[in-house]
Amino acid sequence: MELVYFARIRENIGRSTESLSLPENVTDVQGVIDYLRQQGDQYQVAFENEALIRVAINQAYVTVDHPVQDSDEVAFFPPMTGG
Repeated sequence: MELVYFARIRENIGRSTESLSLPENVTDVQGVIDYLRQQGDQYQVAFENEALIRVAINQAYVTVDHPVQDSDEVAFFPPMTGG
């Protein structure tokens, strides 16, 4: 699985992308977020407020209960604002 981070999430984690071998017990986006939170303080900070995080799988917006596969690209970003 390819993880992509944008904006403040990228800043908190310290990288824009990373690869993840999907853990056996992770089946949906929420599971990915829960797993990442266990990977260190920077991930806990990045994902502390899920209401401020949007997710796309393979460039399509999804909810946290959406299933994931090892071949997916999962992007995390804050809500966009217009201007």
